[in-house]
Amino acid sequence: MIPYQPPLQTLRFLVREVLDAPAVLAAAGRGEAGALFDEVLAQAGRVAAELLAPLNRTGDEEGVVVERGGVRMPAGFREAWTVWRDGGWTGLAGDPAHGGQGLPALLDTLVTEMVCAANLAFSITPGLTQGAIRAIAAHADDGLKGWCLPPMIAGEWTGAMALTEPQAGTDLGLLRTRAEPAAGGGHRITGQKMFISSADHDLTDNLVHLVLARLPDAPAGTRGISLFLVPKRLPDGTRNGWSVLSSEKKMGLHASPTCVVAYEGAVGWMVGAPNRGLAAMFTMMNHERLFVGIQGIGVGERAAQAALAYARQREQGRAPDGPHRADRPADPILHHPDVRRMVLSARVLTDAGRALAAWTALWLDRARQGGDAPLAEEAEEEAEDWAALLTPVVKAAGTDFGFEAAVLAQQVMGGHGYIREWGVEQLVRDVRATQIYEGTNGIQALDLVQRKLGMKGGRPADRLLAELEQAAAGLEAEPATRDMAPALRDAAARLQGVLGWLREAGAETPLDPAAGATDTLRLVALTAYGWMWALMAAAAARRPAGYDPAFLEARIGLARYFMERHLPEVAVLDARIRRGHAGLYGPGLGGELEATGG
Repeated sequence: MIPYQPPLQTLRFLVREVLDAPAVLAAAGRGEAGALFDEVLAQAGRVAAELLAPLNRTGDEEGVVVERGGVRMPAGFREAWTVWRDGGWTGLAGDPAHGGQGLPALLDTLVTEMVCAANLAFSITPGLTQGAIRAIAAHADDGLKGWCLPPMIAGEWTGAMALTEPQAGTDLGLLRTRAEPAAGGGHRITGQKMFISSADHDLTDNLVHLVLARLPDAPAGTRGISLFLVPKRLPDGTRNGWSVLSSEKKMGLHASPTCVVAYEGAVGWMVGAPNRGLAAMFTMMNHERLFVGIQGIGVGERAAQAALAYARQREQGRAPDGPHRADRPADPILHHPDVRRMVLSARVLTDAGRALAAWTALWLDRARQGGDAPLAEEAEEEAEDWAALLTPVVKAAGTDFGFEAAVLAQQVMGGHGYIREWGVEQLVRDVRATQIYEGTNGIQALDLVQRKLGMKGGRPADRLLAELEQAAAGLEAEPATRDMAPALRDAAARLQGVLGWLREAGAETPLDPAAGATDTLRLVALTAYGWMWALMAAAAARRPAGYDPAFLEARIGLARYFMERHLPEVAVLDARIRRGHAGLYGPGLGGELEATGG
């Protein structure tokens, strides 16, 4: 396996030169945080590369084991969790009122990416715990907060969410798990859940599930769902009434326990209002969707590094333009145009995804302004717009392109990409799940098209269009990047046209926007990635001090590659979206799809 190298120079450039995060945080009343980025990222990079990355393959090979007392994690994971816990990493962005460090979401996002790149299976437990912390903090009563939040933020407990049942996946209105009021307070939870990531483990002595269930008098459908906090161990230390029936046998993520759990009168406490559990759970789910996008970006980084390292050292054939290594019998495959295409594509898709996720995180930080910082209300409003618009994009594009990057790396390596020795086949297997869980990417696309693009009179989409124009102007202002502006403006114009078409077509039939949802999300994502590359190229063209000049030149070259080779795809997506649903429901297709015989 090619070792993982934390991309510290890239992260520092993004934080300081592209996002100007220290100044943004200072304006938001959090000036002390900006000075910590370099040191914290360097420390996190060491933990990721030296502790977590070596466990990635061994954890995959050993997997988790369900025993009578619960789930046993692979060798080394418990020790790694202890280091993670003792380093205070679980509480990095946690509320200081409950023992957290209160550092920016942007910093937490970049640390999380390195963990995901090093060991995707390990990342799931802390990632889910963060979402559970947010849901409990936002919706639980003070008693539950005081009991659960300090040990969760400290890494002494972890969190998971229990939603899916055999008959209720995306349609949670079909769930059957029951919650009966219990004598002395609380509720008794009875039912079965599946696909619970990190449902049980031996990393900590306790953990909590956030479980969706129905009260006895609950109305049908999603309006009758409540949310309950169900711990593994009760306050008196006794084992609660739930057990792991099995751990799913998965394509990848073998070192992450994805469990079927039976609740047999387990004690739980309501989080939020009765029959309003789905709204409370969305606090966790929205965090997890951003987290899962970061998982895809992390794997994309690992794959891009592996592809480049292999292409530099593997010698096969002569380059089309003649020998590059006359002293050798063959040239490194990096000199073959198609290999170069794959290496560069993995890089540009990953770096743009990281920048978009970081942009979103920084706006969340702006919304959490400290003290009497000015414009807090306006910042919160804009942050809500960006979070709403970009959450499905970061989730779906981060994971789609992360999977594409892993497959590209596998292709660069040829046969070596298909065998275990080099580790890339594990990246392909592991990252594939990210396109499925926390709402499949098709669900994210429907959310974008049916809700987010038109919300608040289209205000979030208008913000994006304004940023695209500003970014194009920024490209024009620098001689080294001026030639890229027309491509970005063309993509923005196509996006604006598609938004208008969706409004008009949707007024005629909901089938047209739904049929083009996945293509629309990809179009938005590619355009947003072009925006990010415009920001990165313009920042590099200003030649800031403290960076390798070759690194800055590469930022501009990568931006141009994206604009020339990836952004033109929006034209195809534009045409496909405007075809509507007719091709899906055309003559003869009903018989093909609905026939019962061969």
